[in-house]
Amino acid sequence: MTGTDLLSAAAYGGSGWAPRVTSLRQELGSIWRACGYSDEWSVLRDVLLHRPGDELDVPDPDQAQMVATLSPAVAQRQHDVLCEAMEGVGVRVHHVAPRDPVPPNLMFVADLLFMTPEGAIVGRPASAVRAGEERFVARRLAELGIPILRCVRGQGTFEGADAAWLDAQTVLLATGLRTNVEGAEQVASLLREMDVVVIEVGLPYGAMHLMGQLRFADRDLALAWPGRVPYAAVDALRARGFQVLFVPDEQEAARGMALNFVTLAPRSILMPAGNPITQSYYESAGISCLTVEVSELTKAAGGIGCLTGVLRRDGG
Repeated sequence: MTGTDLLSAAAYGGSGWAPRVTSLRQELGSIWRACGYSDEWSVLRDVLLHRPGDELDVPDPDQAQMVATLSPAVAQRQHDVLCEAMEGVGVRVHHVAPRDPVPPNLMFVADLLFMTPEGAIVGRPASAVRAGEERFVARRLAELGIPILRCVRGQGTFEGADAAWLDAQTVLLATGLRTNVEGAEQVASLLREMDVVVIEVGLPYGAMHLMGQLRFADRDLALAWPGRVPYAAVDALRARGFQVLFVPDEQEAARGMALNFVTLAPRSILMPAGNPITQSYYESAGISCLTVEVSELTKAAGGIGCLTGVLRRDGG
């Protein structure tokens, strides 16, 4: 072909050239899998979970970042029931399904990703025990056809349980034990490219994640742990019209993981069984509570929210 012929070919921008005019967000559901969300309370559609196995059989629970020895078999049964409960209300459950041996905390998928309306930010766990867990989640996201927008890098650490959508234009982002300043800035930088306002807050010493101190039940209702939730977070919520209720029983919050729930739809949650005081309090606020037994799983220092990597809610 001559130079002129090449210029007329579609590959070189000739008349047959078809430019890509759709945005990434517009391609979700066609080129890419439908995914993403920009609030914490819309109807839950897709989640990513990891069914735990023999990796939970550890000689020293403390060294594995667990609070007690647990039975892998019992933990598996409870996890299966958790999956069934979600599927029973119409949530599509995807599994990490690793092909290689995994570290003991991989089941806490919420820490390993944070979803935006355009795809996923893959986290970088803060502890040596959890180093590399992000590889398994990144591979599964790619297999599912979910765009990976950023992987936290360098010396940055970020766990998805330290971020939450306050509304479609605002994310609350916490630093502390699990997310450092460098990791938070990488996440904030990407969100700012989407014209999202990022409110950064610090967690008090002894708090693991923002998720454990603050959850959302509806567009105007949040639940928080007094003495642990950052003051600036409550201030930001109230400024945006949220009513902030505080959990009534600290023992149930600490031992029963009563605040560590997943919102299934506005004023509808999936929470750990065995927290009667807190459940009654939630119900008095108009929240419908579906409960499952996760007492064995919580021995690994996490609850239902921690176990659940949210991939998609209505509205994207």
